Amino acid sequence: MQLTNEWYYFTGVVDEITCNRIIELGGEFLDKVQVDIHKGDTTEEERRTGIKKSAGSNTNERVSDIKWLKEEWVYDLITPYMETANNEAGWRFDIKSIETPQLTKYKKGSFYNWHTDGGADHLSIYGSSKGECLNGYARKLSMSILLNKDFSGGKFQFVNVYNGKKLIQTPELKKTGSVIVFPSFMEHRVTPVTKGTRYSLVAWFLGPPFK
Repeated sequence: MQLTNEWYYFTGVVDEITCNRIIELGGEFLDKVQVDIHKGDTTEEERRTGIKKSAGSNTNERVSDIKWLKEEWVYDLITPYMETANNEAGWRFDIKSIETPQLTKYKKGSFYNWHTDGGADHLSIYGSSKGECLNGYARKLSMSILLNKDFSGGKFQFVNVYNGKKLIQTPELKKTGSVIVFPSFMEHRVTPVTKGTRYSLVAWFLGPPFK
């Protein structure tokens, strides 16, 4: 899909008091971080029915601490930014639900290598095991909110292919409380933190798969 706007961002719109309040919800960050550890080439069956993902820990792909946040006020805070971005960027995807937001902590040396959050197609939909509000839906938009700036490294980046060449793009999230929204099929990463600790809040918005 060729996009006119590959992301949409708001500069410093979440105030520092609210950002710190979100960080404090992390507590001891006891939740386990997992990535897809599916290995090998895609099989013919998976091409027809979808890749059978296998969640687990892989320190070559991701090192960070997380906390799932279920506070209603967090949902109320972030949803309007998604709605504005979805309209103003011209995507206007059909969004029906939101996954539990994730508070992420990147200490010195932590990172998240290149990945996508979802395919937004019929092979990427959630089943009933994910709950009624997610069943039959796929990730279509992703959001990341930068909750602090007192760290070095930890750059949020996209990669795209233009004229056969890979181009890495680094949006300038200059202020605490900046929000970036982007289609979940876009490949992105967080580079290693070299000093301090980076905090972000991420969320995924779902809807019927593209057809």
